[in-house]
Amino acid sequence: MAQTDVLLTKEPTPQAVPACELPQKVYDVARNVGACSSSGLATAGFRSAKYLADEWSQNCYARYHRAFADRNQSERRRHESHQLAAKTQALARCSQEDATRKAGARLQDTHGWKSELQREVGELGTESDLLLAQKQRLARALDATSVPFSIATDNLQCRERRQHPDLVRDCVETELLKEAELIRNIQELLKRTIMQAVNQIRLNREQKETCEMDWSDKVEAYNIDQACAHYHNQSTDVQFHPYSAKFEESASTPETWARFTQENLCRAERERRASANLRVLIDCILRDVAEDLRLQCDAVNLAFGRRCEELEDTRHKLQNHLHKTLREITEQEHNVAALRQAIKDKEAPLKVAQTRLYQRSHRPNMELCRDAAQFRLMSEVEELNMSLTALKEKLLEAEQSLRNLEDTRMDLEKDLAVKANSLFIDRQKCMTHRTHYPTILQLAGYQ
Repeated sequence: MAQTDVLLTKEPTPQAVPACELPQKVYDVARNVGACSSSGLATAGFRSAKYLADEWSQNCYARYHRAFADRNQSERRRHESHQLAAKTQALARCSQEDATRKAGARLQDTHGWKSELQREVGELGTESDLLLAQKQRLARALDATSVPFSIATDNLQCRERRQHPDLVRDCVETELLKEAELIRNIQELLKRTIMQAVNQIRLNREQKETCEMDWSDKVEAYNIDQACAHYHNQSTDVQFHPYSAKFEESASTPETWARFTQENLCRAERERRASANLRVLIDCILRDVAEDLRLQCDAVNLAFGRRCEELEDTRHKLQNHLHKTLREITEQEHNVAALRQAIKDKEAPLKVAQTRLYQRSHRPNMELCRDAAQFRLMSEVEELNMSLTALKEKLLEAEQSLRNLEDTRMDLEKDLAVKANSLFIDRQKCMTHRTHYPTILQLAGYQ
């Protein structure tokens, strides 16, 4: 039979060799009944050493039939073997080509996911670095707020050393208290934001590690699949692994494999978006913090300037009043001296008038007359006494005014000293200290 080299797509139907119609042979028992027959009592139950011609022909015919049947069966099996070998060869080649194609498709899928993971890992690393830079800005801004807080508290403590009556709760103290409260609130906000940034950086790194592990697994799997795709029948590093043709219980399906990577990418992208939003929030917070602190600093400086102007104006007015008071004290001292001199000047006329009256009271008898001279002397004494009384009253008033003026002078001088102390505290201590206030770049964490 001829062998045909064809590619089989299904298992062929076994071909049967047509049976030959062999002549029916009737086997009869030959009986030796001749003179030379060997039948007899001595050979009863035993075969004769010689066969009959019919038996010989029958035996040969049986050999022919057996050889023909064996050749027919062998030829059929040989044909089936050739067909099976061709079929299995074609099936093995198709299976290997299909496995190679599917390995190539798997390589493409793995490469695609690997590239996405590698891109996401790079973006997460960049985002973590940017967020870390923002965290460092927050730390620098938090450190920078310690200077304004120390300035505000130092200003409040210095102004506590003001003396009465300047120890008042003025607009400067109100603005300083607002500044200290604002700085405390800002410090709490920056601390909370730093903790939020630290937590977000931790989440970014965790997602990055997850994506890196997935990427590493895919790189290893890609290398393995790439090596498998390059295997062929002439490869020298292939060998039998009879127990490898089984599924592992922990093996994933293509759906769970793709979903696992997709979920990792989604989580990484979600954390990256949250990190970017947090960076924008941090930038807004630092900008608002710097602006609020500088605005409050300007408000405090403006209040200090107005307060110093008020103190300076009050000091000038007090100095003017003190100058006028001192001049009035001088004039009043001259007035007191003049009054005392006037009183002293009235003593001589009073002595003269009283002496005249006393001498005239010694006139004898009818000479003791109430004449015009007597009346004039009486009125003169009365006038002098009234003048002395009025002068003494004016002297008392002048002395009291002088004492009041002295008290006023002392109060003015004391108040001037208080105003000078307040000006020294506000201008030399507080405002000089406020020149060390951080710049807006330092408050924004850039320096």
